[in-house]
Amino acid sequence: MMPSPVKIVVTDTNVLINLVHISRLGLCGGLQGMEFIVPEAVLRELTQDEQRVAIDMAIASGGLRVDSMTDLGELATYSDLADRMGKGEAACLAVASARGWSLASDEKGRFRREAVARIGEARLIGTADLLLMGIRAGLLSVKEADEAKVTLESRRFKMPFDSFRDLLQS
Repeated sequence: MMPSPVKIVVTDTNVLINLVHISRLGLCGGLQGMEFIVPEAVLRELTQDEQRVAIDMAIASGGLRVDSMTDLGELATYSDLADRMGKGEAACLAVASARGWSLASDEKGRFRREAVARIGEARLIGTADLLLMGIRAGLLSVKEADEAKVTLESRRFKMPFDSFRDLLQS
């Protein structure tokens, strides 16, 4: 029997920080059939020691993998995008579009429009999507996800629904 294909997700700084805030970075290593990649440019955006330590631990445990851009096409796309958005976002979008990967980011506005144009809506994943996947995989309960939602909202990250229960019913 052939193993199921792995969905590769290049992961932006804001999703990683959200997962650190709610102590759920382990979702990156726990979701079966998914591999989470962090571009070096994203690591350079981490400025708080607690966040960097947590992410370094996730890398050491294999939950996250660091990747470098070496392809000239990726580097050219990155250079073009970095003039219009953050370096981490530009790196994620350049890699995801060149390699056909999904992209985990909670960015809005210009970044989201550019990402949808380059990779399509279906390949964009946000923090809420990861928590929902975690619920469906049995890695956390609806109650735990709703508690995480409250924690993130206290840090000014608002999700446009009342409870993860609502998402499970739709």
